[in-house]
Amino acid sequence: MPTHKQPLAEVFGFLTTDQSEKAIRYRTHRLCPFNNKVPNCTKDKAKNPLGVCSIFHEDQSAITCPIRFRENWIIADDAAAFFFDETATWSSLTEVRLNDSKGKSAGNIDIVLVAYDDNGKVYDFGALEIQAVYISGNVRDPFDYFMKDPRSRAAMDWSKEANYPRPDYLSSSRKRLAPQLLFKGGILHSWKKKIAVALNKRFFATLPRLKQVSKADAEIAWLIYDLELLKGKDQGPGRYSLKKVDEVFTEFEPALLSITTPLPGKVEDFIKLLQKKLDEQLETPPDNKTIEEPF
Repeated sequence: MPTHKQPLAEVFGFLTTDQSEKAIRYRTHRLCPFNNKVPNCTKDKAKNPLGVCSIFHEDQSAITCPIRFRENWIIADDAAAFFFDETATWSSLTEVRLNDSKGKSAGNIDIVLVAYDDNGKVYDFGALEIQAVYISGNVRDPFDYFMKDPRSRAAMDWSKEANYPRPDYLSSSRKRLAPQLLFKGGILHSWKKKIAVALNKRFFATLPRLKQVSKADAEIAWLIYDLELLKGKDQGPGRYSLKKVDEVFTEFEPALLSITTPLPGKVEDFIKLLQKKLDEQLETPPDNKTIEEPF
């Protein structure tokens, strides 16, 4: 039985139960501690941002904001270790537009890591995609309710409310991850450029089993992270820290095929469903009323 009845794990980078001076400052000014493009959180709405970085699900945290993965830029270090040799000089560029052969946008690459020589000339690059998880239900309502009184509502019970927010891993893979790999990944793969995908541990666990290869033969590196609760010296509520817990190396096409190919159920079960619907239709004839003396 889950112990968390408060769905919000982190708000503006801090636990809801954190009443430290720093946490209060970040909540008051809607700040982002995870290297957003501006100091403030800009998720959903710039003027009234949805500052939820992660939510609780079955007493585990699920990262719901892609910017949350930027903590200390460890994802860039981990991706660079896959893209380049250890002597490379590299930098990172965010939100880089990728066009197809007709000049139409295939989307923005979250982070492009570029390796450059002593003259500053780019000689190699790799693409890092960040995959946070979609939410089913409503996370705006509990967020707004909490923000009206963060001190007294830190451990609020939201479990009885309608549309309780939960991670939607299936939609996250079908509606975001698969299209990202298909379109942007397809272009990058045609250029023989490596791809790294950063995602949450529990998100990766919901994906089909991927055929692994050695790092040297890999075209995609799956960088798997989790949030580790670190307690402070004052024994306060502590704070979550991003930690890489695993990495999986695959080829591009087999991984894309695994993710985009559904696991079929039994055709006999579908036939049973068709039979049931047909029987219901035959047993319930249409109600045709006769109009007496229409003329």
